[in-house]
Amino acid sequence: MKPLSKFLSDFFMDTKNSLMRSFGEDPGKMLLHTGTLGWILSSLAQIMAVVTNDKISKKQKTFLIPQEAADAAINIGSFYIFTNSFTKLANKMVSTGKWRTPAIDAFLKKYDLKKHIGSYDFNIKELANFDEIKDAYKAIASGNAIAASTIGSIISCNIVTPILRNKFAAHRQEKALARIQAVEESAIIPPRGVSMDTFQKYAAMNSSRSGMKI
Repeated sequence: MKPLSKFLSDFFMDTKNSLMRSFGEDPGKMLLHTGTLGWILSSLAQIMAVVTNDKISKKQKTFLIPQEAADAAINIGSFYIFTNSFTKLANKMVSTGKWRTPAIDAFLKKYDLKKHIGSYDFNIKELANFDEIKDAYKAIASGNAIAASTIGSIISCNIVTPILRNKFAAHRQEKALARIQAVEESAIIPPRGVSMDTFQKYAAMNSSRSGMKI
């Protein structure tokens, strides 16, 4: 059996090598997945804090836990969708040559490929002579992917997510008020022979009269 220190060392090296194989050439994807994982762990911690808090009553937990779960879904979904979309867009702009360095531009001119720049099905990485420009391509692709994923995460966390959460909270509050009103109305029993609508109108009129000053 391996000593604990050896086991941890091998685990760390295997994890590092796996990450390098998966994300070594695509740091934008690494930021996307690590950021999403961070949101998931943070959300789970928040939900567990509510579940294990003895100062919160069971009645409150039945409301707070679904609320935290809904907020978590909005946070995670918004972050992943926007960050992933921005990263894919940046990768596409580089692969089609819309974003390029002078070295890449010279390469495309050398092989008379500038006429294909911007075409959706054009991909510089799939060219037969790609090795000539591989290093320059990786440099711009990595830089743009990191910048795009960062911009996407900022927009998601600071603009989109707060708006979505506010809209969801307003909708949830509206439904809660409607339920409370329905319960209150169900407790009202109008006099026999008088409809509920008529009874409510008279009740509203009497209430407004009682508040008038002479």
